[in-house]
Amino acid sequence: MNVLVTGGAGYIGSHAVKQLREAGYSPVVLDNLSNGHRRAVPESVPFYQTDLAETDKIVEILRKHEIGVVMHFAALIAVGESVAKPLLYYRNNTAGAISLLDAMDTANVKKFIFSSTAAAYGEPEETPIFETTRQLPINPYGRSKWFVEQILKDKLAADPAFGFTIFRYFNVAGAAADGSLGENHEPETHLIPLVLFAALGKRDAITVFGTDYPTPDGTCIRDYVHVEDLVNAHVLAVEAIKPGDGRCYNLGIGRGYSVREILDAAKKVTGRDIPTIYGPRRDGDPAKLYANSDKVQKELGWKPKFLEPAEMIETAWNWTKNNGNRERSAAQ
Repeated sequence: MNVLVTGGAGYIGSHAVKQLREAGYSPVVLDNLSNGHRRAVPESVPFYQTDLAETDKIVEILRKHEIGVVMHFAALIAVGESVAKPLLYYRNNTAGAISLLDAMDTANVKKFIFSSTAAAYGEPEETPIFETTRQLPINPYGRSKWFVEQILKDKLAADPAFGFTIFRYFNVAGAAADGSLGENHEPETHLIPLVLFAALGKRDAITVFGTDYPTPDGTCIRDYVHVEDLVNAHVLAVEAIKPGDGRCYNLGIGRGYSVREILDAAKKVTGRDIPTIYGPRRDGDPAKLYANSDKVQKELGWKPKFLEPAEMIETAWNWTKNNGNRERSAAQ
């Protein structure tokens, strides 16, 4: 089966392309390279530098390659930027998804896998977070994804031949175990790569925001899921999608680790000191966020292999040592 992977030159998308090929599928990549990297896509994989807004071009790609499933990763993901530039996020993440769905309609492609986010829940009152937890996103990024979830449900109601799977990501971490791919955002905002840059001396320090949370060590607790485990769920969904069926799943390991635990694991893996600055809490940062992922494990047979921070960080460290030449400021 041919699978269109939007955002296939990005962090998660490139790992999905790798696993799809290993599973016997034929991926086709669409990416505007605003955040992706052409070198992350093998030369043998068809690649189109195309924007989501170019509906007619996407129709041509879908028809030319007889696409059976669309796996949609292409999105902007920086929460702070979304607050400063909300229209950019609604144009790219929400309107872009509509353009893609329009192209699918025209080309008669009926299976869709959507990369959503735990940010669609906002600040839940209780953890763990279930798929039925009330969704009240608190920033444009979360809302831009939540809107697409609603659009998919409305489209399913109008088109019984359509089927979709939504994955709500928690904190994605790590790199390909074979060292071939890793996290390469510009700028980087995720905790683990920033910690590793500090270990390499490519930034002055890592800032821990808040040490007075009601958690065992006073720092925030988050659910970290390894990128290879995450994309494995997407590969499992390719065959599971059925006409007239729409499903939503959390992708997390079902427990959280604190910022201090991540720092301690990184020190152990790297064998290096990590300069640390302790600052005040950031507005809107809940004390604990972690998933209940029983549903995806039961329905798709998904089982994460990476459960400990050190295991995830080791794969990221192997990548960063060889690809971590980018300079970073001390500000997180």
